[in-house]
Amino acid sequence: MINRNSGVYHTTSVDVAKSKHRTLIVSGQKRSYGDFQERQGEAHVLVNTTNLTDFHRPTEQQDNSFPRLEAGQIQDVIDRGQSVYSQRRDLALTPTVTCNPLLDLSHPAYGLPKQLIDNFASVGIKSIYPWQSECLLKSGALRGEKNLVYTAPTGGGKSLVADVLMLKKVIDTPGKKAMLVLPYVALVQEKMRWLRKVVEGIVKTPASPLLREQRPWRKRGDEDLIKVAGFFGGSKSKVTWEDMDIAVCTIEKANSLVNIAIDDLSIGTLGVVVMDEMHMIDDESRGYILELMATKLLSLEQWVQIIGMSATLNNAELLARWLDNAKFYVSRYRPVPVEEHLVFDNAVYPASSTSRFYKTATQLNTQSRNPSQSKPEPARLITQSRSKELSSTLINAVVALSNETARAGYGALVFCSSRAGCEKDAIMISQVLPRAREIDSCTAEKRRDLLNDLRSTTTGLDPILEKIIPIGVAFHHAGLTTEERDAIAVAYDQGVINVIVATCSLAAGINLPARRVILHGARMGAELVGPSMLRQMRGRAGRKGKDEVGETYLCCQKSDLEAVAELMEADIPSVESCLLPGKRGIKRALLEVIATRLATSNDSIDDYVRRTLLYYSIDRNELAQMVLSTVQELKETGLIDEIIGSEYSATPLGQAIVTSSLTPEDGLFVHRELRKAMGAFVMDGEMHVLYSFTPVQAAHGDINWQIFRKEVDCLDESNLRVLEFVGLKPLIINKMAQGGSMKESTAQEIEIARIYRRFYTALQLRDLCNEMPVHAVARKYDIPRGTVQTLAQTCQGFAAGMIKFCERMNWGALAAVLDHFSDRLKAGAKSDLLALAKVTYIKSRTARIFWENGFKSVAAVAAADVKDILPVLLLAQPRKPRLNPEEEEKYISKLKVKAEIISKSANYIWEKEMQAELDEEE
Repeated sequence: MINRNSGVYHTTSVDVAKSKHRTLIVSGQKRSYGDFQERQGEAHVLVNTTNLTDFHRPTEQQDNSFPRLEAGQIQDVIDRGQSVYSQRRDLALTPTVTCNPLLDLSHPAYGLPKQLIDNFASVGIKSIYPWQSECLLKSGALRGEKNLVYTAPTGGGKSLVADVLMLKKVIDTPGKKAMLVLPYVALVQEKMRWLRKVVEGIVKTPASPLLREQRPWRKRGDEDLIKVAGFFGGSKSKVTWEDMDIAVCTIEKANSLVNIAIDDLSIGTLGVVVMDEMHMIDDESRGYILELMATKLLSLEQWVQIIGMSATLNNAELLARWLDNAKFYVSRYRPVPVEEHLVFDNAVYPASSTSRFYKTATQLNTQSRNPSQSKPEPARLITQSRSKELSSTLINAVVALSNETARAGYGALVFCSSRAGCEKDAIMISQVLPRAREIDSCTAEKRRDLLNDLRSTTTGLDPILEKIIPIGVAFHHAGLTTEERDAIAVAYDQGVINVIVATCSLAAGINLPARRVILHGARMGAELVGPSMLRQMRGRAGRKGKDEVGETYLCCQKSDLEAVAELMEADIPSVESCLLPGKRGIKRALLEVIATRLATSNDSIDDYVRRTLLYYSIDRNELAQMVLSTVQELKETGLIDEIIGSEYSATPLGQAIVTSSLTPEDGLFVHRELRKAMGAFVMDGEMHVLYSFTPVQAAHGDINWQIFRKEVDCLDESNLRVLEFVGLKPLIINKMAQGGSMKESTAQEIEIARIYRRFYTALQLRDLCNEMPVHAVARKYDIPRGTVQTLAQTCQGFAAGMIKFCERMNWGALAAVLDHFSDRLKAGAKSDLLALAKVTYIKSRTARIFWENGFKSVAAVAAADVKDILPVLLLAQPRKPRLNPEEEEKYISKLKVKAEIISKSANYIWEKEMQAELDEEE
């Protein structure tokens, strides 16, 4: 351990343990079925297929899987002793509580209530690691005295440190709230569910008697319990700042909440902000908003504790200096040892360190150019499959490694560069694994349950997943809907699915640790992944509490060897500010602080700028000039006004842009479009409204011009007028459909192209609002279902922003029209179904089917029996599967559960409506 300035470097690792147990941490042969049966309680597959008497054979259902392929076999070059897949109960990686009492969270040093300790134990946290204890106790953060920046490897327990700090602040400090900022919606939803379990039954320290006397009434019986709320684009939560104690937010929502709290002077209730994935600060697309938010907090008169963490921070010391001389802590500890390998030309080479990886890759690259050079000795060899589909040595290696892992009953996570690649790899991996009829009955039943869960979603069951899930394989990418990804992730975590193939871009947005991580190349699309992304993917290896070792295999092709060698040797890039010259963040930063009145003069703006991360990475004179030019630009574009005495205030337009969480560039674009709409708004159709709240981000997507032309040809006279008013020409669309190219060299051409893309997206929204199911819209426009669902969710958040924009601009009539269509978008239905669509699970096409079958109001659904709702729900399913009687019964049972939820939801809504009517009469 080394102390440097205000930081603590914790260098504890598993190296000592590995040296003591070297024979255990090696790759080896897959286990025999007899050994494998010793893994009690874990899902497994049949390895020895000579005796199938104990396994389920669904004779009534034909095997629907893809044709078999033959996987290459993996052999050790040298007998390396005990298999890597053997249990390793004797390898103690972490000191126990008996060795160090401070590893018990119930120790008085932490001051945590017993209920919280019990709740942690209920979710599997019964002790902590030495580095976590040291970080909590020696940083001063636990006492709330200092900000904290820390970094630890993926799977090393980063989140628990922040959770303890955040919960202690909320529990011990009356009236204080916490905010946890995460980059992705999926992570927000997962963390929100987890935190609700952890805080269940925990009572906050009571407020002072004086404050209690000032309350006019007691609102709820649970007001002293900790409440957790989620905030993200498209969320339906109506919880306000006052109604919750912990806000789990996406980056954009967190910044918006801080702006609102500063503006209405409630920011004093915010006690602590936790920023996860802090390395994203230098992401110009959205991560830079973290810097904007943190700098505003640093500029407040009252102190707000800031906790920043990441697995890939190379300059924690600089970030700590920026955050008001925070403590910084660096840990390299991993609770599960990870063995790393480079795979090339059907040979597996050990790479226990970055330097060895680099050396191995360099030697292989040199030898491939000059065969006379010596070649490093591989640890294992992969035989080439005789199946022509696996003729590529790269694909052969990926499939063979996945096959070995799955047949041993462990989890494998394969990363691919594209969605199409994910599905292709998943299919080929499924073709070498045991068929559905060869799987033990318990696992086979769980996989059939998963298929039924996916069938009962509004989008139905993907035809490829239908074939590969019974074999224990699935893919996981942004083309799937949220429900599909969640179901697959849960099944994988439970051992029902053995292999998941995911896109590289999802590496940071999923929490799916694996026994073995396999990288199908080191590219994301055409470009090499960066060092940070590579570490994110490799960091998924090792499942704490489930595996005793993790493995990573980077499967590389000849043309990438040299680049991979350099990539492995490269350091993680240092995080830098995105407010630098040439980047657009500075304009948004200054507009927001002026609009929230946090800085309204040259002096206060200078004070704000000195608190940015930018201040630590740019020449002072250059910075001053950049601030002056940015302020001038904000004035010229009409976003701020200069009052006498060099005082600044945001114009109504500037306020509208900040309130609706837009960038200045996007806000000005939206303003121009809405001004055109105010001049000639087409009210006899719906396209103009839908175009108005189509997210400006959609203007960066691709257009299928043939589909666009077909849709334009079908537009009626009203919608053709909309096309004309927004500035689009059918002649241009026809030209593009015939192979033309859209010019985007000037600012005007870029804006015109943006309008075309936005209108094309508005056509998809039109179909969603008119009860076309997500899967049908996806098929019509030849885009993934997950993309359509994400569009709908994004539109809901953007529509809410547009309503606020119009309200700030005093465009009340337009705000009212947008508000109505926002409700239609949420419901995915026409106006007559809006009331019915408030009921859980009754949306879009399902709502229409209920309507057509006599359930035309919430009261009608509430009055119905579950047995009356079930047949209607069956009619609403997207695809009627052909199932055997046993499967049909299970399928019906799942829909019956949905019908019961529908009944309860309708009764709840109806009772609230009746109560509201009674209150009005009184």
